[in-house]
Amino acid sequence: MLVAVEFTSGRRRITNAAQQAKAAAALGDDAAEPQRTAKEAAELDFDAALAEFQELARSAGAVEAAVLIQRRPKPDPATLVGGGKLDEIVAVVASTGASLVLFDHDLTPSQARNIEARLPCTVIDRSQLILDIFARHARTREGMLQVELAQLEYQLPRLAGKGKSMSQLGGGIGTRGPGETKLETDRRKINVRVDHIKQQLESVRRIRRQQRQRREAVPVPTIALVGYTNAGKSTLFNALTQAGALVSERMFATLDPKLRQLQLPSRRKVLLSDTVGFVRDLPHALVSSFRATLEEVERAELLLHVRDAASPMLEEQRQQVETVLAELEVGNKPVLQVLNKIDLVAPGTVLPPGSIAVSGLTGQGLDELLAAMDAALVADPLATASFRIPQSEGRVIAALERGATIERQKFAGNLLYMTATGPASLLHRYRRFLTRETSVDNAA
Repeated sequence: MLVAVEFTSGRRRITNAAQQAKAAAALGDDAAEPQRTAKEAAELDFDAALAEFQELARSAGAVEAAVLIQRRPKPDPATLVGGGKLDEIVAVVASTGASLVLFDHDLTPSQARNIEARLPCTVIDRSQLILDIFARHARTREGMLQVELAQLEYQLPRLAGKGKSMSQLGGGIGTRGPGETKLETDRRKINVRVDHIKQQLESVRRIRRQQRQRREAVPVPTIALVGYTNAGKSTLFNALTQAGALVSERMFATLDPKLRQLQLPSRRKVLLSDTVGFVRDLPHALVSSFRATLEEVERAELLLHVRDAASPMLEEQRQQVETVLAELEVGNKPVLQVLNKIDLVAPGTVLPPGSIAVSGLTGQGLDELLAAMDAALVADPLATASFRIPQSEGRVIAALERGATIERQKFAGNLLYMTATGPASLLHRYRRFLTRETSVDNAA
């Protein structure tokens, strides 16, 4: 059974500015109508949040028995939803035979204990549900460690009253337990395990740093795909790199990062990184635990913020992603706004300005995206230079032809006169063959 909670003080409300902008766009200066439109906008926001919650439950393998909605000004300190609504939940569980109650809100340890004391079934809050989905999708050793760390840090303050459920592994949603071994409720043992996992993750970071240092010896810029979960990042990643990464409509299908080489129209090569998707109210423990995975975002020269153009929550999802990016301290990096799934948008729909419309499924707009990526990279900018190369230097000629666009070339005796446009680092590597009239540093 799903329990969705809306607090009218603001949890599910979009900002007043956004409401007023939607009202003004739809109804002009009418003073009474904007209030109605703002209310409708808030309802749309809550409906989209409920649909997202239901998709999270399905991604975890749950079968929906019933949905209850509670609206109240603020959370009830004892039960979150209030005594009357808790009585209703107890009655619905009894009538439907539900074995699990999912709350679309985080429960404090005392709220969880009070609710579980009234119910004959398992109670899971939003963060625990997301952690369970991550546990299902972790495939690499690193991913499993990160999920286990997040689960343990989430459970530490909630050990009281959990002795039975924490003493053994389970088979259902929320009872899977962290890791592959049984955990007792002893805080000291869990803290020892947390420290051990952190040491193993530090080893992963050290290996990543070594790999990155080897990559940086031959500078290749990294571009990272970021965005809301299920925005189509993996589909776009496959369309650009032919990588064959897993594509699924389920949330958080991509958990472990993927890196593939990509050649831009200028013929310079970059590394494209596919990363885990974000979601509203993403548990802080997950952001902290997945820093090793998200290091590729931190190191990227450019971010592609992939957004679902067909989503009714387009603007709110953008804000949620930017909140997580700010928490990762990468909010000041260059960002290209990419509107994916444009093939699902109705003709005539007005799209946000300054964005690039693409479809990872049909390939629409990919050429424009590649050109924009080329233009946005500033770490190794494009330059144009003229060379005077002896024909005996075949390796130099081949390297320029492979890594740059040849604008002009002319043979004179045993010399090749060539004008090439490409990454400044590549052209500078062969500066000894530059003609006297040109300089890579001054080229544009």
